[in-house]
Amino acid sequence: MEFIRKLPVPQDLKKQFPLDEKVHQVKEQRDREIADIFAGRDSRLLLLIGPCSADREDAVLEYMYRLARVREQVQDRLMIVPRVYTNKPRTKGLGYKGMLHQPDVHKEEDMLAGIIAIREMHSRIVRETGFTCAEEMLYPSNHRYLSDLLSYVAVGARSVENQEHRIVASGIGVPAGMKNPTSGDLSVMMNAIVAAQSVQKFIYRGWEVKTHGNPLAHAILRGYVDRFGRSHPNYHYEDLRETLELYQSNPTLQNPSVVVDTNHSNSGKRFLEQIRISKDVMHSRRVNPDIHALVKGLMIESYLEDGAQTIEEGVFGKSITDPCLGWEKTERLILELAELN
Repeated sequence: MEFIRKLPVPQDLKKQFPLDEKVHQVKEQRDREIADIFAGRDSRLLLLIGPCSADREDAVLEYMYRLARVREQVQDRLMIVPRVYTNKPRTKGLGYKGMLHQPDVHKEEDMLAGIIAIREMHSRIVRETGFTCAEEMLYPSNHRYLSDLLSYVAVGARSVENQEHRIVASGIGVPAGMKNPTSGDLSVMMNAIVAAQSVQKFIYRGWEVKTHGNPLAHAILRGYVDRFGRSHPNYHYEDLRETLELYQSNPTLQNPSVVVDTNHSNSGKRFLEQIRISKDVMHSRRVNPDIHALVKGLMIESYLEDGAQTIEEGVFGKSITDPCLGWEKTERLILELAELN
């Protein structure tokens, strides 16, 4: 390893880029509302929606302004938490790894500039739109750089078996969604939820730390891939019922909850299928009160323009990673989901 430079610790970065009292108040209020949804005290549907990767601040902010305008029409039925994912897992470890690594996609990787860029972008979103957002916890040691801004964290399908991800999720103070692994083994996901809901003691960023457990840790169903590399869904009624039975077989777990990821292996990355899948899940909730109580939300990949592109194309608001729903389809789907809830 070549040690390039020592990066600031999260505490120092937070002092250098502080948040005003209004931001703190917005986060506290939204954290309470989201917790109420997972605890069953609020009947609204959680909608985790936004780009596959937050690749450029101007396009992300434009998306957030539009999302904020739609929120005014649906906030009595939906709780919108934007996806602002700045760390992107790469199956082969190659290519664009997100804004944290590369705040300008046309320049070299720069981790210090990336850390500052993602904190500033998240801060702007809260100040200018009133949204607090969701991130994927790809690197557990990096969570503290944004811990005072985020209202939701997802642990990805390739990370959910990792013990560090599980035990750090036990101490983050906001809901932690544990995705089923790419193999589709739901017991792995359930074990991760048990670990995240439990009291843990471990080493974190050079400290010996203890957590009190995260009662809002829950399942995310994202489909799976078989040994031939073929995608298979797990959002159907029977899959939801099976997940409910797994929760029932773990009576110590608190707040049994599922979020359905409508893209990835559930859609086979056919982004337009997210519309149909979302409505299918809403139908399952409607026909079974137990499923209705279990499924707390949907995760949808959406941006300003339909589909995906290469970095070289440079289309404003079009994904440079997985394909996403464009804005017109997104707005129409949000309004329809509000009617269905």
